[in-house]
Amino acid sequence: MLQKLPYRYRVLALLCSLTTLTYLDRICISIVGVRIKSEFALTNGQFGWVLASFSLAYALFEIPSGILGDKIGPKALFIRIVLLWSLFTALTGLATGLFSLILIRFLFGVGESGTYPNCMIVISRWFPVQEIGRSLTWVGIGSQIGSAIAPLIIIPIAVSFGWRAPFYVNAAIGVIWVIICYTWFQNFPAQMKKISPKEVQYIESNCRFSNSHHHIPWKVILRNRNLWALMLMYFCCQWANYFFVAWMPVYLVEGKHFSENGMKNIVFTLFIVGIIGFLVGGFAGDLLVRRKGLCFGRRFVGMFGLGICGLLIFLAAILPQSNLVAFCLIAANGFFSFGVMVSYAVCTDIGRNNAGTVTGAMNFFGQMGAFFLAIIFGKIVDVTHNFDYPLFVVALVMLTGSLLWLAIDPLKQVSLKEDVIKPVILNV
Repeated sequence: MLQKLPYRYRVLALLCSLTTLTYLDRICISIVGVRIKSEFALTNGQFGWVLASFSLAYALFEIPSGILGDKIGPKALFIRIVLLWSLFTALTGLATGLFSLILIRFLFGVGESGTYPNCMIVISRWFPVQEIGRSLTWVGIGSQIGSAIAPLIIIPIAVSFGWRAPFYVNAAIGVIWVIICYTWFQNFPAQMKKISPKEVQYIESNCRFSNSHHHIPWKVILRNRNLWALMLMYFCCQWANYFFVAWMPVYLVEGKHFSENGMKNIVFTLFIVGIIGFLVGGFAGDLLVRRKGLCFGRRFVGMFGLGICGLLIFLAAILPQSNLVAFCLIAANGFFSFGVMVSYAVCTDIGRNNAGTVTGAMNFFGQMGAFFLAIIFGKIVDVTHNFDYPLFVVALVMLTGSLLWLAIDPLKQVSLKEDVIKPVILNV
């Protein structure tokens, strides 16, 4: 059966496993966050800086990693990314206090930066235009799978062997992935062994990548107003994402007084619903693009998903019953997942050969949003002694991000003419 599966879908499985491992490693510190805070006597503000150090490093190195992937290909970047993040994941288990945690998590962010820009490069080279939506869906689903299975793996290991042990296990899994990528994956379809000439021709004649297009310096790309709207929208939407991934386990245990086992079940359910959100969002996005056009399809999915997510987070902040709060947050992540991956589709729409660079620029702003959320959430809790107040801020930022979709036009491709960015209308 595997032999009948088109090679591009096998590549998609590799990307899905990559994003699964990305979030399995990323959420690990949050799942054991209460234990780490207790051992090192950290305040919420100090733990916020531990979480923020990852986002800051990830943001700073995201654009260079996207540019490098566009120039030398994603395979080398994937190997660098996973080897470095596995190293610093393992070193997290050797941390001795606040300073070492901040330093190691910063270096972990350096290592993991570039994952999604280089995934977008693979999508632009390996998949026809009409399959981009469903392909991005599975890239996004990987993040939800990693986040969903994380508590099922991490909490039993932490209970049995201490909070440090899960970091060593995750690091070993990353090394196995690198071996598979190095021995099997290639940058272009034509370079892959055993792929049929028919599939290569089909991909190359319908994908976003073109040998005739030039690479655009990221400094020039950043002059594009359309891209600025995209980047600011992503800055907003990552406030919710990083709350779910980084702060929510602590929020549930210390803010809503769930047990560690109760937190595990809620986190698992939340990200399983996220998988459903990605599937529905990918299907709805492709359907709307076919029936209503590229611009309406992209905008509606993004605006609707982020807007409903913001409203549900607002409800979670004002409801007194813990079970209803958990329900609202689970549903909020479902709608977030419904709308978030369309932003990556826009990166391939307007970026083409520069999909990695455009995605890197967008994700830079997204990770800066995560950086501010990580710090502000902990600071507000320490000052007010209330875990609900930061949710009002997150809800407001998400609603702002929803409205920014009105300024995003996926029909305007980023191009370079006489060192000036001009829109090029795409034929879709």
